[in-house]
Amino acid sequence: MESVRTFSDRHLNKDLARLALPIAFQNLMLAMVAAADAIMLGSIRQDAMSAVSLATQLQFVQNMLLYSVVSAVSVLAAHYWGKQDRKTVDDIFALGLRLCAAVSLVWFIGCEFFPVELMTLFTDEPELIAIGANYLRISAWSYLITGISQCYLCMIKNIGRTMTVAVISTATVLLNILLNAVLIYGWFGIPPMEERGAATATTISRVFELVSCLAVSYLPKYIHPSARALVRRPGFLARDFYRILLPLGGGAMLWTIGFTAYSAFMGHLGKDAAAANSVAAVVRDLVCCLCNGLGTGAGVLLGYALGRGDLKNGKLMGIRICKMSFWCGGVSAVLMLALTPGLMAVVDLTGEARQHLLLFMLVLSFYMIGRAVNTIVINGIFAAGGDTVFDPVSLAVTMWGMAIPLAVLGTFVFKWPPVAVYAMTCLDEVGKIPWVILHFRKYKWVRDLTRETDPQSGTV
Repeated sequence: MESVRTFSDRHLNKDLARLALPIAFQNLMLAMVAAADAIMLGSIRQDAMSAVSLATQLQFVQNMLLYSVVSAVSVLAAHYWGKQDRKTVDDIFALGLRLCAAVSLVWFIGCEFFPVELMTLFTDEPELIAIGANYLRISAWSYLITGISQCYLCMIKNIGRTMTVAVISTATVLLNILLNAVLIYGWFGIPPMEERGAATATTISRVFELVSCLAVSYLPKYIHPSARALVRRPGFLARDFYRILLPLGGGAMLWTIGFTAYSAFMGHLGKDAAAANSVAAVVRDLVCCLCNGLGTGAGVLLGYALGRGDLKNGKLMGIRICKMSFWCGGVSAVLMLALTPGLMAVVDLTGEARQHLLLFMLVLSFYMIGRAVNTIVINGIFAAGGDTVFDPVSLAVTMWGMAIPLAVLGTFVFKWPPVAVYAMTCLDEVGKIPWVILHFRKYKWVRDLTRETDPQSGTV
């Protein structure tokens, strides 16, 4: 890697902070909803917390599919926005909206009409299945509109309005947490609804989020898709979009199904392991907000530079951001360790579940180094230059070729203790780092993805 001082570019540091910090804060706010669900439901009964945690793995799968779509939107939109081609950005937005709406509809149908069948994928405990099914039937309505709001939030971020995204997300989360408390505990004379209250709170807050996004999109200097763009399908743009989307979608599905399988393994190791995993997952998602924000901000900034044709500066930016990813990983590991004593002091679990949780947190401290580096470099730097094939290939090798087979053997054949199985599920992120850095140094991601278009027809 070229000799470049990590924090020497003040303009990059300033622009990255301007974009990354609001995005990290948005991710933190979203993670706070899961934390609030876990804390509030856990204070009532452990089974409710465990069941909802397992049920939300379906939302996690949906979110990753939506993530692959909005990531493809983000990659192309950043390049064309850097080129100041607003019409093409409008077409990209419309493409993303159609796909996100389709994904959301499929998830609504599955969770509304087949919740019991879906819950049996994650656990064989009848009580957990029943609680999770109650949650999914109501949450299905929030899944129906999530795709639309996520696509709008993506476009608002890509035109540099990350503070607006942070404000909308913060308001949505605060509303969600307030409604959680009211509906789960039964304040103001409302009967306690437990898991049904958590699902209802999520659905109402998602409606608020979508309405806010639609209203903001019509303000001056913002963007919304025109009616013509929603039915127009420019051939070259669709081909470019799917060329980026398909590897992203493949990688997202490999990672999502694998990650969801990890939770299923914990569910089959017993209620205590599932409960400990639920709490550890919440803390992990909170700490990951920093690397998620840095990765997203890096992708937007690199997309702007590469879309302008400034490849030399884009390469230098990528090198600096890659080095920052290791600093981010170190900070995340230390933060995970620092949070462990306080978490153990306040968590309300059985003695065996608490022991599992302590060991899981120690494993996560090592995992966070790999997670930070891979998130920022793969999802931020590589994706910004359209280098999206590496992700599914690396996942096929490290997750599906190593981590999952070992976790399956440990869970169902050798009956390893939960911490050993958990360590296997974290193996892929750490083991992937050398491969990621070797691929980074090939600089395949340093390229401009835009085309010259006819402003009248939108064709090449």
